[in-house]
Amino acid sequence: MKNLRLLFVPLLCVVMFGCNSSQKNKNPSSASQVSLVSNGVRIDYTDTGKGDTTLLFVHGWAINKTYWADQVAYFGKRYRVVTIDLPGFGRSGKNRTKWNTEAYGQDIKNVIDQLGLKNVILIGHSMAGNIVLQGAVDAPENVIALVGVDNFKSVGIISPDSIKYKQEYGEVMAALKKNFKAVAFDWFNKGLFYKTTSKAIRERILNDVAHTDSTIAIATQEWDDFNDAAALLKAKKKLYLINSDYQPTDTTGLIAKKIPFKLLVIHDTGHFPMVEKPEEFNKLLTTAIADMQQH
Repeated sequence: MKNLRLLFVPLLCVVMFGCNSSQKNKNPSSASQVSLVSNGVRIDYTDTGKGDTTLLFVHGWAINKTYWADQVAYFGKRYRVVTIDLPGFGRSGKNRTKWNTEAYGQDIKNVIDQLGLKNVILIGHSMAGNIVLQGAVDAPENVIALVGVDNFKSVGIISPDSIKYKQEYGEVMAALKKNFKAVAFDWFNKGLFYKTTSKAIRERILNDVAHTDSTIAIATQEWDDFNDAAALLKAKKKLYLINSDYQPTDTTGLIAKKIPFKLLVIHDTGHFPMVEKPEEFNKLLTTAIADMQQH
């Protein structure tokens, strides 16, 4: 099931998250890499640092790879760090018609293959939680673990097959197609920002939303029957969650389905902890990586 509830909580009244410039390439080993192409679409990326372990950061809906700048600076000293603009966003290409989880998962696999990444920790924010999960399913031999950033908040809890859910889903999609900017701004202002989210960060995010390709942004939210619980079981990777607590994480589904996970909570922040509280976020990610290395 598509993770539409990542964005639609204020309108659907369900628990959240279960359901422009690029940086210069700092890695001499990849300086000759002119372009990265996935299924005919160019992917803009950064490749920083060295190491046997790679952190691959994937941004969420309507934003771009520059939101990981603090993590690149911090973790690039110890690991190889790759950030990408998902096709359709940032500086990546838009020349395709499929914008579902399956297509984006193939992009993750292609990035791993073309850059020769090994021992990869996939880190996906918001909508990209499902995307990196699909990437782990597609490239299991290269991926160590998954890190979700403010997502997977109700795995296995909400049924996408309910009549009420589908009706609400349809209503929200219709509203989004009718007035993209107004509806999207409403989601962020009412459901994704917190009282601690600074004015500068709010303005940055809303500016990126306003300038995103609305046709593609809407297409990424179309129903695609992705089942996060089933994919987590198939991936057989431990799931690490760095989640804000402005909306609680319900782990009962993860426990019931015996999906290995570790929840690391970042307090008093909104949906974008990597830019709202970068130092605290980096400490929690460091804790997650240390736990991975023990297994």
